[in-house]
Amino acid sequence: MSISQLSQQDIIAALKFIDENGVPWHYASIKYTLITEDGKKYPPKYVVAVAKHLAYGTEIATESFNSISANNYLKSLGFIIEEKPMEKFTLTITAENAESTDERFTMANLSLGDNYKPLDAYFKKANGDIIRRNLRKGEQRISNQTLPRLACQIFEKELSSMSVEDKENFPVYQPSANKDLIRGIFASVEDLKNHHNTLQSTQYFYDNGRQMVFYCWNVFSTVLFVQECLKRFGSEGDAFILTYREKDEKELPSEGTSSTAEEELVQQFKGYRNPYSSMLLTSKNLIFRGAPGTGKSHLAREIAADIISNGYFDDYTLLSDEQKRQVEFIQFHPSYDYSDFVEGLRPKLNDDGTMGFKLQDGIFKKFIARARKNYEDSQKSSEIMEKEITAQETLQEFFSGIELGGDKFYTRSGNEFTIIDVDDEHISISIPNNPSTKELTLHLDEIRKMLESGQEFKQIKDITAFFGKKNATQAYSYDFAIYNAIKAKNITVSKIEPKQEELKKYIFIIDEINRGEISKIFGELFFAIDPGYRGKAGEIATQYSSLHTDPDDKFYIPENVYIIGTMNDIDRSVDSFDFAMRRRFRFVELRADARLEMLAELGNEELEAEAIRRMAALNREIAAVEDLNENYQIGAAYFLKLKTLTFDQLWTDYLQPLLQDYIQGMYDEKSLMSKFAKAYGYQAPNARNADEDSQDQG
Repeated sequence: MSISQLSQQDIIAALKFIDENGVPWHYASIKYTLITEDGKKYPPKYVVAVAKHLAYGTEIATESFNSISANNYLKSLGFIIEEKPMEKFTLTITAENAESTDERFTMANLSLGDNYKPLDAYFKKANGDIIRRNLRKGEQRISNQTLPRLACQIFEKELSSMSVEDKENFPVYQPSANKDLIRGIFASVEDLKNHHNTLQSTQYFYDNGRQMVFYCWNVFSTVLFVQECLKRFGSEGDAFILTYREKDEKELPSEGTSSTAEEELVQQFKGYRNPYSSMLLTSKNLIFRGAPGTGKSHLAREIAADIISNGYFDDYTLLSDEQKRQVEFIQFHPSYDYSDFVEGLRPKLNDDGTMGFKLQDGIFKKFIARARKNYEDSQKSSEIMEKEITAQETLQEFFSGIELGGDKFYTRSGNEFTIIDVDDEHISISIPNNPSTKELTLHLDEIRKMLESGQEFKQIKDITAFFGKKNATQAYSYDFAIYNAIKAKNITVSKIEPKQEELKKYIFIIDEINRGEISKIFGELFFAIDPGYRGKAGEIATQYSSLHTDPDDKFYIPENVYIIGTMNDIDRSVDSFDFAMRRRFRFVELRADARLEMLAELGNEELEAEAIRRMAALNREIAAVEDLNENYQIGAAYFLKLKTLTFDQLWTDYLQPLLQDYIQGMYDEKSLMSKFAKAYGYQAPNARNADEDSQDQG
């Protein structure tokens, strides 16, 4: 029922109900307050929800209307609505107590933290000294994980020296008084998951790649952990200070799981390791641009793994084979075209030895077919799924029970044929007595749809009408014969309880996207990839649609597809990048030092520090050259080669040739290369020997 049908008396009844029963914490007022004449305060949306419940018997829920509509209607009935200023709260955690300036805070209900967002966190020693978190590269300045990581930073030595048994029994979180206490500090995310079957965690890295991993979800979920650290390892008077605020309405966790695909797909920031993951989910299409070696391709794979694993890990190699089917990686080049990407005619050797052509899907269209099937299956009811499973089982039972090329079937007109081959999509038949066509390919999907429908097909014209055609095709005669043969067998399949298909995300990565001739590759897909035209709204007919099984079937990109492109800014092909594509992608620049955290893969802190020092010095020298800029600087990915190379080998085999190409034709190339080499720290062997000789003589 609409809220506009509520009366003033309905609202008054709701206020009385709330006076008697209170307001559940998750319905507490966030931004607005209804104030009565006697000064009492109520959350407006909850008031409307209760009024609807009392007037119409509906459940008390606020999802069907927003704050604006509730506030405006309450105002129209004469009630006073005030907007609350955004208030900050301070939580002081000591070994003995945890007190907040927000009177609603209680250690007995730490799940309240779902409603709050952290603003600051620091450690205050008894003498007044302040210690803050030493952020790793890429770590958010303040998040729900900052407080517990800071505690690990302060008490790293004490925590790491505990026995395994003590670590596994370390108190972490008790959401409420009637819920179990979550314990344990573990050495990896996998260990945590084995104990608690959760992905909600924080990780603290120390001592060359070792980890402390424990449960972490909302802003209060590690208050108990922090307090326990103070009890065991702190000094009297030590305290952790957490500053936080109420979340805005759009930041609040959902009260229930929505059935709409869009809400199921978009999880902004929550649960993902990489900030770019949420950016991709929001924008649909991203292009990472920047200097060479900034790790754009590596980042694209990280994001894919992050999203596909729902934030569990960002290492692409950890994805299962099934999960990897949700990701596709290609690289554009000048000869890449529409037939490679979308669809095209490919040579085919016929059975009689002659050559012909067959329409084949390109890599992008095949990928979209997988995503589209998942998307459409996830929206199907259990009844439809049961019919599809039954039809599939029936077809398998039928085809496994016939002899290919042996069993004979007859059309209604008496035309004899045999089934000579069956695959996932087609049925190949032989028609020996047909003077014009000896073989014909039928589409298995047509018979499958007939079986799924549950309809009775008594004549060929019934099939024609079922598929919405004006005239029957030759294939319908044979479809009808096979359909009747299946029905005649009275195949009974065991009843299978259908499992709801999970809506998954599919990520298509195009490396060096600017190196291909975009208009030639994408063709009419410019329209379909637009974030505003995903799904049926972006249906198009492709160039070869007249050759499709169903020429009326349109191509579209479903909502669960996301596209990442990468490009080097100094590539000459950037200038010709299609403007129609530019406005359909969100461009994100990665500077040379944006991905320094990848150098942790070197596994040696001294080597990592030296690599960062040399890279920074070299890039300063590159930026000082008048005809160059930051787009010519060297990214961290080059320095990952130090896993197998020395610094000198990296210079001579990779960096020097690249830089020489940059400055080719400039004035005094030799002097520039000398400055680059000096900044990097490379000394040619001859110069090195000369220095040694001069030292010996001295």
